[in-house]
Amino acid sequence: MKEGNDDAGATNAQAPSVYGDAGVTIIGMIGVVRESTANRGATLSVFGGGINPGAEAPSGVDPGYILDFARVHEDAGFDMVLTGYSSSTPDGFEVAGYAAAHTERLGYLIAHRPGFVAPTLAARKAATLDQLTGGRIALHIITGGSDLEQRQDGDWLDHDARYRRTDEYLDVMRRVWTATEPFDHQGEFYQLEGAYSQARCRQRPHLPLFFGGASDIALDVASRRADLLALWGEPRAAIAERIADVRGRVAATGRDPERMRFSLSARPILADTEEKAWERAERILARVKRATADRIAPGVPTRPQSEGAWRLMRFAAEGNVHDERLWMPIAAASGASGSTTCLVGTPRQVADSLLAYYDLGCSAFIIRGFDPLADAMDYGRELIPMIREGAARRQKEAPHKPGKAAL
Repeated sequence: MKEGNDDAGATNAQAPSVYGDAGVTIIGMIGVVRESTANRGATLSVFGGGINPGAEAPSGVDPGYILDFARVHEDAGFDMVLTGYSSSTPDGFEVAGYAAAHTERLGYLIAHRPGFVAPTLAARKAATLDQLTGGRIALHIITGGSDLEQRQDGDWLDHDARYRRTDEYLDVMRRVWTATEPFDHQGEFYQLEGAYSQARCRQRPHLPLFFGGASDIALDVASRRADLLALWGEPRAAIAERIADVRGRVAATGRDPERMRFSLSARPILADTEEKAWERAERILARVKRATADRIAPGVPTRPQSEGAWRLMRFAAEGNVHDERLWMPIAAASGASGSTTCLVGTPRQVADSLLAYYDLGCSAFIIRGFDPLADAMDYGRELIPMIREGAARRQKEAPHKPGKAAL
């Protein structure tokens, strides 16, 4: 059996939108249906499937809104947008394919949960879409942090078994993308005979694999299989510790630890002055608290099997503000339902905070706001240019410093 070179850091020069400029990748998130009036200005769940102030996310799919949302991100200078995943929301592959057909440069990071289609089929689907979009696709692997949600799709595996399945699933996917001859596979979850794909990724050796998860088994799987580990917004000391830990795990697998990338997820809350930004943050918090009253058990995540959510809850219990402006109360009020930690301040202040994470090794940022469409436009005016300027300056000063290269 022959397989292609599995160099996780290789890129395709024809697809710069996936990798960003000056060693930094800016990622937003698009939804599928416009938020309700009750949610406007304080939306927690962009793609759906989570808690929203005033009402749950409206159901359905609005093609016009998807295109408006994608084009706003493209015009604002984002490199990619994330399409979310839950057991009740529309399919991210279809959403990304539709939006990509109506945009020119924007990349699409598709959240994908292993285990519900065969890894061979998923590999062909992703490779086909990567070809049709000119190399603008990446996958964000989320194994699942809620037994109840998994069972909605008929999955009864426990937490650790799900991650063992993900490990095997990603191994098979990579082989499908790179093998030059049919191969057999006998594993715990999958048995294949003569597996082979005529569909190849446009990007070489394959499209990027992002990975979400915070438990020990999740970090071990990411260290073996992922190109980028996505981190939620935690204090800088915790992020530095996590990056060092994961790089050690990557080295133990025999991979180059400097080729592993990291992203940081946060919700910027911006205003012309710091005082106004904090006032805006408090208004959003008040609406979230009203909406989640009697629906969230204090101190307990909405996804109790998610170690990442427990980490956010612990940091929130330690204090409302960490470092200069990492703000935790919305994470506490929402049960750490996804990306719920905030950076509050002026565009310059928030850019400086994100660049401080960049200095630790985070070369990608997943940012979205509580007024998703308007905030995406707002980020493009000052915040994103400031991040890029700071990253470019650092690249010029220390071009070989770990963590500063593009994905």
